[in-house]
Amino acid sequence: MSDQGDAVADRLREELARRRMSRQALADMARISLSTLEKALSGSRPFTLATIVRIEEVLGAPLRGDHGQAAGGRGLAPEHMGAYSRAAVHWIEQDYVTLRASFGTPGAVIAYRTRIGWNEEAGHLSFAESDRADGAFAQSGHVSMPNLSGHIYLATNESGQHRLIILGRPTRDGQMFGLLTTLQVGAGSQLVPVACPVAFVPQAQLAGLAMGVTGVGDAMFATCRAILDRALQDDFCRWRQ
Repeated sequence: MSDQGDAVADRLREELARRRMSRQALADMARISLSTLEKALSGSRPFTLATIVRIEEVLGAPLRGDHGQAAGGRGLAPEHMGAYSRAAVHWIEQDYVTLRASFGTPGAVIAYRTRIGWNEEAGHLSFAESDRADGAFAQSGHVSMPNLSGHIYLATNESGQHRLIILGRPTRDGQMFGLLTTLQVGAGSQLVPVACPVAFVPQAQLAGLAMGVTGVGDAMFATCRAILDRALQDDFCRWRQ
């Protein structure tokens, strides 16, 4: 095995051990045979570029290059966020229109912007909301993308107070659907836990939409309502009582 092959094999063994992932599970997710993986790790067959790329996509971590630099926090997210590399999650970096049900106007849809991008200083994906009608409640936080669940987690933690959005992987048109859990202002100063379906739509797909409350009779209400309804209709999230 070449020096590069040895380095890839060592890096891969480290990732498997750290994630407690079996070789069979990795082979299945990377769509390669277990025999091919075993032979490459043993040195009896070299890693092909296609095999390395597939494994990197599954792990969300680089197997080539200067791992020490990546692990230093610049190009590899912390383990508790999924240990993803920037290259593996670059596709998610853009501006989205976020759609969710209005908590105050029955049937209406709330629209605001969410930017997901790489935080160079922190070494992981971050998100920040803007153009909210209730701007004081705009959220920001970190993005976790663990390979085991295949879901995307947008988490806010302010002095121990949490809000969480769980999104499924994007559809062919880049839309993501899931569930939002947060606190709603109740009577007086009371805060009440509340959850609702949520949709993240690439901004270009809703370029003409005014941010804020979109209700029956508004020009783009039917479009927004149809998109948001996909969260439940297409089983991206479920209600249980």
